[in-house]
Amino acid sequence: MSSSDLFISAEDAEWVNPEPGVTRRIMTYLPEMMMVEVAFESGAVGAAHSHPHIQASYVAEGSFEVTIDGRTEVLRQGGSFIVPPNLVHGVKALEKGRLIDSFTPHRAEFLK
Repeated sequence: MSSSDLFISAEDAEWVNPEPGVTRRIMTYLPEMMMVEVAFESGAVGAAHSHPHIQASYVAEGSFEVTIDGRTEVLRQGGSFIVPPNLVHGVKALEKGRLIDSFTPHRAEFLK
């Protein structure tokens, strides 16, 4: 996939396994923005981390314990959260689920 692709079919996106029980695929991106689907097995953890990007996430399926800057809340399908730049954040899947993450600007390290 290149950043010039305006339409992406699900079959064209490659899944990667960044952490145990977690897979992700880039849905689409331009230099200014990226959308990523992340699938979690029950109990899987997206380890606490930070990055300079703004991140907005939508709970497409399941429920997650989300921690941002030391504050933890449980979000279920239909919930969302936003992470300002450089705040430490992470998630734990309380059941099998999927997040749709948007980043601005795009996460260049995801393209390698």
